[in-house]
Amino acid sequence: MIDTRAEVKRILRGLEFSSGAAVLKFIACAALAWACAFLPAHAGLAEAGRWSLAIVMLGAGLWITEAIPAFAVALLIIGLQIITLGSPGGPLLAAEDTKGWEMFVQPWASPPMWLFFGGLVLAAAATRTGMDRHLAQSVMRWSGGRAQVLLPALMGLTFVLSMFMSNTATTALLLVMLRPALQDLPQDSRTARSLLLGLAVAANLGGMGTIIGSPPNTIAAGLLEKEQPVDFLRWTLLALPPALFLAAMAWLLLSRRMRGDSTAAMPADLPEPAQGVEPVLRWQRLTTMLIFLLTVALWMSGEWHGIPTGVVSFVPIVALSMIGVIRRQEIKSIEWDVLILLAGGLSLGVGIEASGLAKWLASGVGALGMPAWAAGLALAWIAALVSNLMSNTAAANILLPVTLVIASGSGEAASLMVIPAALGCSVAMAMPISTPPNALVYSSGRLRGVDYLPIGLPMLLLGPPVAVLWCRLIG
Repeated sequence: MIDTRAEVKRILRGLEFSSGAAVLKFIACAALAWACAFLPAHAGLAEAGRWSLAIVMLGAGLWITEAIPAFAVALLIIGLQIITLGSPGGPLLAAEDTKGWEMFVQPWASPPMWLFFGGLVLAAAATRTGMDRHLAQSVMRWSGGRAQVLLPALMGLTFVLSMFMSNTATTALLLVMLRPALQDLPQDSRTARSLLLGLAVAANLGGMGTIIGSPPNTIAAGLLEKEQPVDFLRWTLLALPPALFLAAMAWLLLSRRMRGDSTAAMPADLPEPAQGVEPVLRWQRLTTMLIFLLTVALWMSGEWHGIPTGVVSFVPIVALSMIGVIRRQEIKSIEWDVLILLAGGLSLGVGIEASGLAKWLASGVGALGMPAWAAGLALAWIAALVSNLMSNTAAANILLPVTLVIASGSGEAASLMVIPAALGCSVAMAMPISTPPNALVYSSGRLRGVDYLPIGLPMLLLGPPVAVLWCRLIG
């Protein structure tokens, strides 16, 4: 029996649905997506294209509002495409086509997915063996407490690590190393702010340098797989120089900001970080380094030995498991939500292409009469602007499939538009929420929102034209 009103309230609170705001956001996004897709005339857009447009709008709305987790949005997109576009006799498939829906789940096994998975396994191995922590600690000690030396060293190490492992994990690791060096500096120290911003910027830019460095890169490579395949080495040649140029510009801006700061003194020696993992044997650490170097070498020499980059990813997965560095615990800790998000983005691209939505959008852009280089630059800037407001992976999922078709419709080489747009997603760093590295350094409590603008706006303005110009120079 319930004897008191307090007990009644307690039970009712237990039954209360605490996600009411999320449900309202979801309903609002769904209603807006349906209205945008089916109420206007949209001359020339077939029913399949309208359904695809509705799914794109719904996904964009949910990613922006974060009504549900990003990986759940990706799964929802795949499911909705199968229901609306993959049904036999529906707006896209003939009645006798009972297996056409499989096109929306095929990206799960695509080469870019295996390539990115191999990168995540390498990152897990570096963490387990302590390779990443050893490098970080060495750089911190090498600086000798000199901020002007620490800034380029910190940015350089962050940049390199972010090329091969999650830029979020890289930032979290080096932030742990940096905190003791900053603890004696005043709260308003320009040196402390510059070091924190340099860490975030280098992590964002380093992710541009390789296919596995950032999810937008893998999405772009997956979309280009059929039209103009881009291997590991070619991506590095196209993306690394713009990333290095922007990193050098960021270093100059931040270094100038640190000059004349009387609070720049830091400890020359830092305490060892907590390991947090079980120790490995010396031979395991050395073997891991060899496997790491071998994998990167195979990725970068694919055009000579002919082994696809996705297949090369099996080398570290199997070899590191054989020597006991990668165990069940490491596989479970891999960022599976990022892989699901990648699969959703690739599947969305399939739907946009198959439904005719991409061609319809491309014809609309083509009607503007813009030169191909101007259209590519505009799309890269749009990608950078949108990525400042939402996940850059989600932005890439929405914009890159459209960019691919616009490039095809203009007669331009697809990579000359798609790759700069993908790189544009990684130069979004003008706000604390723009990227996970930005958010992590903001959590230090030493940065304000306005502190990001002096470095974020130059990256936003310079990044797209630099990427477009370089990609066109070397084609």
